[in-house]
Amino acid sequence: MSAVPAPLPAPSGTTATTATTALRSRWVALGVVATGLLMTILDGSIVTVAMPAVQHDLGFSPAGLSWVVNAYLIPFGSLLLLAGRLGDLIGRKRMFLAGTAVFTTASLLAGLASSPAVLLAARLLQGAGSAMASAVGLGILVTLFTEAAERARAIAVFSFTGAAGASLGQVLGGILTDALDWHWIFFINLPIGLAVLALAVPALPADRGPGLREGADVAGAVLVTAGLMTGIYAVVKVEQYGWDSARTLGLGATAAALLIAFAVRQATAATPLVPLRIFRSRRVTGANAVQMLMVAALFTFQILVALYLQKVLGYGAAGTGLAMLPAAVVIGAVSLGVSAGLNARFGERNVLLAGLVLLIGMLVLLSRLPVRADYVTDLLPVMLLAAGFGLALPALTTIGMSGAGDDDAGLASGLFNTTQQIGMALGVAVLSTLAAGRSERLLTDGASAAAALTSGYRLAFTVGAGLLLAAFAVALLALRRPVVRKPPGAGRTPAPTPPANSSTP
Repeated sequence: MSAVPAPLPAPSGTTATTATTALRSRWVALGVVATGLLMTILDGSIVTVAMPAVQHDLGFSPAGLSWVVNAYLIPFGSLLLLAGRLGDLIGRKRMFLAGTAVFTTASLLAGLASSPAVLLAARLLQGAGSAMASAVGLGILVTLFTEAAERARAIAVFSFTGAAGASLGQVLGGILTDALDWHWIFFINLPIGLAVLALAVPALPADRGPGLREGADVAGAVLVTAGLMTGIYAVVKVEQYGWDSARTLGLGATAAALLIAFAVRQATAATPLVPLRIFRSRRVTGANAVQMLMVAALFTFQILVALYLQKVLGYGAAGTGLAMLPAAVVIGAVSLGVSAGLNARFGERNVLLAGLVLLIGMLVLLSRLPVRADYVTDLLPVMLLAAGFGLALPALTTIGMSGAGDDDAGLASGLFNTTQQIGMALGVAVLSTLAAGRSERLLTDGASAAAALTSGYRLAFTVGAGLLLAAFAVALLALRRPVVRKPPGAGRTPAPTPPANSSTP
C-alpha cells in the first residue's frame, strides 16, 4: 500500500496574516460593542443636566419630572437578567442588534416628543432597548477574547466606557442643551446607533444559541421581570413616599414575594431561565455583591456632587459637566492605560482592593466639604481620586465574568449589569433621602439653604464611604482564590524506573 503524502504546511506568512486578521476583527467587534454601551450609558446621564429645560418646555410637574429618569431606569434594570439569558439561547449578536435598533428608534421618538406622555413612552422603550443591548455586551467579549492578557485589555476598554460615559454624558448634555436645545440630547443617538448597527452586522460573530426550547421558562421570566420592576419602582419612589410608608412596604413585600417565587421556580424547573448553578461560584456571587455596594456609593457621588456644584456653588449646566470632566479623564487614563498591566502583575483582587482604598479616600474628603468650596483645593483632589474607579471596575468585571462558562456568558453579563442597576437605584434612594432629611431639619432650625444642603450632602458621602468599606471587606474575604491542595507526594520528583533488563545492585 502506498503511503499518502502529508499535506504541505501553510506558509508561515499566511498563518501570521490569518492571526493578525482575526485579532483585528476581534478589536473591531470590541469597538462596536463599547460604542453601543457608550451610547446607552451617555443617555442615562445626559438627561440629568437638561431636566430644567425639559420641564419648562413640556410642562412637567415637579413630581412628574422624576419620571424622565425613572421611566428609563425601571425597564433597564428589570429586563437585564431576562435579556442576558435570552441572548444565550437565541444568539447574543441577534439580541445586541435588536436592542440597539429599539434604542435608536426610541431616541428619535424622544427627540420629537411634544408632550410628557410621548417622552415617557419613548424613555420606556429606550430603557428596554438599552437592557437588550447591554445585557449581552460582556458575554460577547468574553467569548471573543479567550487569552488572559487580551481579555484584560478588552475588559479595561469596556469598563472605561461604562465608568467614564456617565461623566461625559453630563458634559455633552450641558453643551447640547446650552448651544442648541434639549431635543438634541436624544437626536445625538441617531448617527451613533445607525453606525453601530451598520458595523455590528459584519463585525460581531454569528452565534445561534441552542434555542428557546433549552430554557424558555416563561413563568420564570414573568416572575423575575415583575419582581425586579416592582422592587426598582418601590426604591425610586422612596424619596417621595418614605421608607416606612404603606406604599413602600407593600411594594417591597410584593417584590420580595415575586423574587422568592422566581428562585423556587428556578430550583425546580426542567429548563430554568437562570440556572442557579451560576451562584455556586464564589467569585461570581462575591463580585456582584461588591459591585452593588460600590455602585450604590459612587453613582450617588456623581449626582450629589453635580447638585452641590449647581445649587450651592451656582455652576451652570455646562460648567458642572466641565468641573466633573477630570474624573472622566483620570478614570479613562487608568482603566485604559495601566489597569490591564496591574491586573496581570498583582492579580485582580489586589488591584480591586487598591482601587477601593482610593475611592474611600475620595468620599472621606467629600464628607468634609465646606459650604463655599474652592474648586482647585477642595474638589479637584476628589476628582483625581476617582482614578480608583478605573482600577476597581476592570478588576471586578474580570473576576465576575471569570466564574461563568461560555454557555452562561450572557447570563453572567446580564446579572452583572442587573446588580449595577439595583445598586444605582438603592444608592440614590437611600443616600438622597438621608441628604434631603438632614437638609430639611436644618432649614427648619433656621440654617441657610447653602449650609443645609451641604450638610445633607456630607451625611450622604459619609454613609457612602461606609458602603465602600463594606465592599472592601467583602472583596477581601469572598474573592480569595481557592487554595488548590496537592495530593501527598504530588510535588516530589518520581524516582527513575530502571530498565526491564537491568539488575539492581
